[in-house]
Amino acid sequence: MNPVVVDASALAALAFAEPSADIVARRLQGATVFAPTLLRFELANTAWKKIGRQPAEAARILTALAMVLSPRWGISWRDVDPTDVVLIARATGLTAYDASYLWLAGVLGADLVTLDTQLSRAGEIEGP
Repeated sequence: MNPVVVDASALAALAFAEPSADIVARRLQGATVFAPTLLRFELANTAWKKIGRQPAEAARILTALAMVLSPRWGISWRDVDPTDVVLIARATGLTAYDASYLWLAGVLGADLVTLDTQLSRAGEIEGP
């Protein structure tokens, strides 16, 4: 199984049935999926924003959040090195949050699954 690191944009697409969900699902199929622990909070923030825009959908959104973060999804959670993350963020112009995904992918020798264009470009150009 090939290792992949999934970011918030990609996992949110799956969790909340966004238009790019099929693309992400294909990229994750058969892979060993890793993510930095901060992904949990990024997804919680995404759910919070979605509930703010669609209050009537709060129960569905919270259920989707709980499901994608459950152990059944098989995500291997990893801490990142904050010092290295800062260096990557400075070198790439990414936020420290996005640099965390790039760092983890580099450390694991994994592909990065993201729908974020800037993060994707940084992953192609800059290695941690």
